[in-house]
Parts: sequence; structure tokens; C-alpha cells
Amino acid sequence: MSVKIRLQRHGRKQAPYYHIVVADSRAPRDGKFIENLGFYKPQTVPATIELDVEKAAKWLDNGAQPTDTCRAILSYKGVLMKKHLNGGVRKGVLTQEQADAKFEKWVEEKNAKVAAHVAKQGAGVDAKAAEKLVAEAKVKEARAAKLAEKKAALIAEAEAANAPVVEETPEVAEVPVEDAVIETPSEATIDTATETAE
Repeated sequence: MSVKIRLQRHGRKQAPYYHIVVADSRAPRDGKFIENLGFYKPQTVPATIELDVEKAAKWLDNGAQPTDTCRAILSYKGVLMKKHLNGGVRKGVLTQEQADAKFEKWVEEKNAKVAAHVAKQGAGVDAKAAEKLVAEAKVKEARAAKLAEKKAALIAEAEAANAPVVEETPEVAEVPVEDAVIETPSEATIDTATETAE
């Protein structure tokens, strides 16, 4: 029976996470497995990987074959380095203490690289966000200035329309009261007015 170290998919649609399992190569992808070694969440930045390094190295020593993705994950977490150092211990080139010291040093360097990468990514995102905010502030100020100009123009037009209009009226010659003709209604007009009222 050939044994593989592979990913077993879990999670809902478009939000996957994977269990890293040791399984028979003939078993279905999400079916029976021999042992669970950890999990992998690719959606986080950086990807979250929890892995039992000792168990994974033991399975590699026993002949389990990792898939391509699992090989990359095992390499990232140092399982392949651990297997290599264990080979040196078996051959007598290294003692177990030397191998452990080399592995710890490698893990520290790897963690420092990852932390630097995450910090660099975060700084890049922060710088881009700051630039974007400055650009948005400029656009906002330009819009506010345009709106203020339009409002000032509308107010000026409204004031011009509501201002009291001073028209020059022609001067009327005053007629003395004695000369003015006063019209009195005639009896015929009074009779028609009363008929219409009735």
C-alpha cells in the first residue's frame, strides 16, 4: 500500500481550509485517512499552517510520499530539513544535539524572514492606504470648493432677483381739486347692477 501525505478539503464554498493527513493513495480525497498531522488555511495573510513536525518527519522516514502542495508546506515548516538532519544522525555524521541545534537555528531564521515579510507587506499596505487617503482628501476639497462657488453664484442670483426694483415713474401733473371732474354713476348703471345682483 502506498501512503501519501496530502490535503483534505474542508470549509464552505470559497472559504476552504485543509487538514494535512496521511492517507492511503487509493482512498478518496475527503475520505478515510490514517493520521491527521495538522491544518492549512490559505485565506489568511500569511497563510496559517499548524503542523506536527515530528510526526510528519517520522512518516517521511517511513516512506510516505507528499503531494506537490504538501511538499511545499512541509518545506516551509522545516519538516524536510528535519528529515535531512535525521538522516545525518543515522549515518553518524551529526549527533542528535547538533542536529537539534541546527534545526532550532534554521527555525529562528525562518521565523525572522516571515516576520520581516509580514512587516514589509503591512508597511506597504499602510503606505498605500495613506496615499489613498491624501488623494481622497484632495478630491473632497476640490468638490467642496466647486459646491461653494455654485452656492455663492445661486445666492447672488437670488439676491439680485429679490432686490427691490426702483422704477422711475413719470411725474403726473397735479390737477387742482376744483378742476377735477368727478364721475357719478348714472341711474341706468345702478339699475343693471341691482338686476345682476338679484
